[in-house]
Amino acid sequence: MSQLGSRCPQGFPRCPRWIPGVPRASHGGPIVLQSPPMDLVAGLGCACAGLVALALLVVAQRLGLLYRLCHKVDTASPRHGGELVAEVLRAHGVRFLFTLPGGHISPVLVACEKLGIRVVDTRHEATAVFAADAVSRLSGRIGVAAVTAGPGVTNTVTAVKNAQMAESPLLLLGGAAATLQKGRGALQDIPQVPLFRTLCKAALSVRAVRDIVPTLRRAIATAMEGTPGPVFVELPIDVLYPFHVVQKEIGGPKTPRGLRGKLVQWYLGNYLQDLFAGAWEPRDPTPLPLRVPTAAPEQVQRCAELLSRARRPLVLVGSQALLPPTPAEELRSALESLGVPCYLGGAARGLLSPECPLLLRQNRRDALRDADLVLLAGTVCDFRLSYGRLFGRGTAVVAVNRNRTQLLRNSDVFWKPRLALQGDPASFMVALARSLQDFSCPREWLERLREAERNKEQRNRDKAAVSPPCHLNPLALLQAVDQVLPPHSLLVADGGDFVGTAAYIVRPRRPLAWLDPGPFGTLGVGGGFALGAKLCRPEAEVWVLYGDGSLGFSLMEFDTFVRHKVPVIALVGNDAGWTQISREQLPLLGSAVGCGLAYTVTVPPLSLPGDNATPRSDSATPCHPPGDSATPRSDSATPCHPPGDSATPSSDGATSVPPGDSATPSSDSATSVPPW
Repeated sequence: MSQLGSRCPQGFPRCPRWIPGVPRASHGGPIVLQSPPMDLVAGLGCACAGLVALALLVVAQRLGLLYRLCHKVDTASPRHGGELVAEVLRAHGVRFLFTLPGGHISPVLVACEKLGIRVVDTRHEATAVFAADAVSRLSGRIGVAAVTAGPGVTNTVTAVKNAQMAESPLLLLGGAAATLQKGRGALQDIPQVPLFRTLCKAALSVRAVRDIVPTLRRAIATAMEGTPGPVFVELPIDVLYPFHVVQKEIGGPKTPRGLRGKLVQWYLGNYLQDLFAGAWEPRDPTPLPLRVPTAAPEQVQRCAELLSRARRPLVLVGSQALLPPTPAEELRSALESLGVPCYLGGAARGLLSPECPLLLRQNRRDALRDADLVLLAGTVCDFRLSYGRLFGRGTAVVAVNRNRTQLLRNSDVFWKPRLALQGDPASFMVALARSLQDFSCPREWLERLREAERNKEQRNRDKAAVSPPCHLNPLALLQAVDQVLPPHSLLVADGGDFVGTAAYIVRPRRPLAWLDPGPFGTLGVGGGFALGAKLCRPEAEVWVLYGDGSLGFSLMEFDTFVRHKVPVIALVGNDAGWTQISREQLPLLGSAVGCGLAYTVTVPPLSLPGDNATPRSDSATPCHPPGDSATPRSDSATPCHPPGDSATPSSDGATSVPPGDSATPSSDSATSVPPW
């Protein structure tokens, strides 16, 4: 009460003592302190209660408590997640599952076998992915490989990247440690999903059994639509095995001690319940609709106007034009209807028959320089077209590609398209042919190109007729192969020099009858490609064209061919060296170190028609004919070449890579101990 009689700073008597920090009344009168209104307090209380309730709902959702209110757990069911995987694959028309087995993925393999999907085990995980890649390219359906966790997954990296750059759709299923055990030192546990994010269109991980079907459906659709490519799906081991097995492995102690032990026991039990909640409820496993970009009708019309005015048109067809949904036969009819001379690259080789007058294989650089209009149907201006520097001055370039990045590759530097269309090349070519029913390519232009083609092929025949001092003339050998190939043959290209020469000598007989790695230039695709090709087309005579270097990557897969009764023919161009590398390394740097291999087996040389080379007693010793541009080395690993043969690398991606095996098989990738 004494404070009431004190004077405030303004001098007014009987006012409460002035409290620093509290504003004074503007008129100098007494300040009245009031309590907060009750509705404000109630509002704050409601807000806090709402936040707490929301937090509890989020926690309940994360723990799966809300989902289990409507979806029960069948603890007595003997079913396992591998069965759901197999059901989705069968619904998508998958006939083969390529694998190297491991405990993490055993339920998938067993379930696929029961549903009639053929399980094909290989000797290296990369081969399994290459085989799935070949199936995708040849069948138009998704190719699937399954590998175990850790080293099994990492062994596939090169093959997955090759599929990505080749725009080949495939599904890679990778085993993994149980979700609860990730980051805790489980067997073969590594962060696999981040590893594949830059290699795939999508990298996904399944967290509960009920998510297997929708995740796989979405993954397969992602791989096949738009610009195709690989997708990685991680399947932790606890979503694949039956309930009773998982319960035994991660159920925790039966008699927990203390509060902490009881909390851990409750958490493990709740995790297990959420893992299998709603697992066996019916779900649709059928394919999702696919979205394929197509060019607009007005864009087709604009290209038709450009082509109708061209005097020297040229078409380059790339692998992308052979993707579904347009059948290869329909695309071939469109090209024949247009009547424009064509170069075919990659998977498009064989689209036109070897006798078709529109088909060109030689002198592409000269033809591109002289053309006044070039239509790139799925062909990319990367190193295969010298980044776009091959077009003549004033050439009108029309580019069609599903992928915008590939469509405009290097267009800001070396070339500029007159018309760039993002869409499916095959459907575009079909629409273009329909809009130009009366178009006729100038005959003098086609005859000019045909004449240059005949001259180059004659020069190749002249080179093939020259007998080298030792061994075989590769041109003569490949011409002999071309003469004996049956109409139903299928060629797999895996090598550098030898395959580069074969690319312009050996002629595929039909569409989708040539498989090469693509722009990544990967060595070692031969075994997997041949395996997938022969299984996919059992009636075909499958030839693998190997270099002696590339053969080493997949030589062990001949055991796979024998075990699975897959007959293929392998032709090895053995020049005892990484010659495509040494040809430049030696003159530029003065040494061919690392480029020498050896003739490990001495056999009499094969006699070819017109080849009068006399077998020598030292036929295992390489040599050089006079005038050969490859300078002899101090070691004896340099092969011989016919005079003037530079064995130019194939422009469609059959280019070798520096020697060295970057995918050494891991001795523990197929574990013999329980993966838990």
